[in-house]
Amino acid sequence: MSLNLHPMVNVAVKAARAAGSLINRAALDIESVRVSQKKANDFVTEVDQAAEAVIIETLLQAYPGHGIWAEESGTEFGAQDSEFVWIIDPLDGTTNFIHGLPTYCVSIALAVRGKVEQAVVYDPTRNDLFTATKGRGAYLNDRRLRVSKRTQLKESLISTGFPYREGDDFDQYLVMMGEVMRRTAGLRRPGAAALDLAYVAAGYTDGFFEKGLQPWDVAAGSLLVQEAGGLVGNFSGEADFLDQQECMAGNARVYAQLVGILGKYSKFAGAGEKAAVRQSKLSISSRGRNNADAATAAPAEVFPSEDADAAPL
Repeated sequence: MSLNLHPMVNVAVKAARAAGSLINRAALDIESVRVSQKKANDFVTEVDQAAEAVIIETLLQAYPGHGIWAEESGTEFGAQDSEFVWIIDPLDGTTNFIHGLPTYCVSIALAVRGKVEQAVVYDPTRNDLFTATKGRGAYLNDRRLRVSKRTQLKESLISTGFPYREGDDFDQYLVMMGEVMRRTAGLRRPGAAALDLAYVAAGYTDGFFEKGLQPWDVAAGSLLVQEAGGLVGNFSGEADFLDQQECMAGNARVYAQLVGILGKYSKFAGAGEKAAVRQSKLSISSRGRNNADAATAAPAEVFPSEDADAAPL
């Protein structure tokens, strides 16, 4: 059964497939792809840029009066004052891509007056097409999506993203990860936030959390989750999260339990909660220093010296 997609989603699908075709061709010869570094551990390739260009060209051909907000070119293209803004990540999972790990996607969303109303996430390696229109449901290819029905966090599989940028709070993430890991069936780090959210919508995973994300990372995926019956917000559970650099998603029961665990790590947490987090981080840092000191200390003598058992003179 073919879907009756919204006209704007149809255009976004055309753009995503064109970008995916470029990405798939480049993936056949990864070694020849030119890679540059925007900042530490933050890469961009000529494929990101070419994919973004074809997406923007396709969207603006259909809707020349719309705005564009893209990862690589920002708001350089499109109308500057439109209420309709396409939010684009041409290749989410660039680090995976340049290493040949086939977990990456194209993410395109349309925000109308600041609210996401259309979404496409396309995985070119699997030809998986996730689409959503506000109020009309979320789909993977021709199949209607629903979030998982698990209610117990201890039975749930949760996805996340590790910190990797200079200035990221690694100690806090270790505490967060430890709290989630010991309460769940497992923690996964695929490396492409848009796909992580799409997989929550599809019920492949039961929840997701990550800090440091940009709107183009989460705009399309967030609508997929919502239209599949799930919840998306910041770590405090507030729905207005798009530009707050913290994102959490899941079915309603899992989401509520994640808020209970991760709420104190939100930038909007209360003073008492933040103090408790600081104490946990100090404990982690102290253990790390002690381990480092032990590792670099002079090794203890394992074998006795030649004279150790000699009879005294």
